[in-house]
Amino acid sequence: MDMTNNDILIRLRYALDIKDTDMVKIFKLGGVEITKEEVQKMLIKSKDSYHNDVDFDEENILCDNFTLESFLNGLIIFKRGKQDPKPGQPERPAMSITDDRSVNNVLLKKLKIALALTSEDMLDILEVAGVIVSKGELSAILRKEGHKNYKACGDRYARNFLKGLALKYRDSMGQGD
Repeated sequence: MDMTNNDILIRLRYALDIKDTDMVKIFKLGGVEITKEEVQKMLIKSKDSYHNDVDFDEENILCDNFTLESFLNGLIIFKRGKQDPKPGQPERPAMSITDDRSVNNVLLKKLKIALALTSEDMLDILEVAGVIVSKGELSAILRKEGHKNYKACGDRYARNFLKGLALKYRDSMGQGD
């Protein structure tokens, strides 16, 4: 059961409890102009999301790799503030998602930055979801594609990371109210 980019957005929104209006802001920060209605159409769980041959209904909007990565870039700015590019750096970061296989790696890397997580935090988040990963395995997933120790991040890790994130963040938000 492959996770689509729409699934990732749905799970991320839930895990971090992001309102629709903030979703629009985050997309805008990532360079994508999108309306609240369009965001909602991306967050519709397709009837057939348990099969690969997802037939998106007219009311669904498919979240492609560019859109997902733009959202993740926007999330970094939303959470950490805008940073001016250093001299010689491009205004906008180059897109890191090269194909469908690299989506999960980029997702974990960008969430690590956006949420200012340490590797220990990430290991804890996975552990909360019942996945034990070695530090070496995690660092292989966070490496740049093409590095000799790079390891592709499977859907299971990404799905459990988002699940752990939801458990950790939603628990911590509910405390002390």
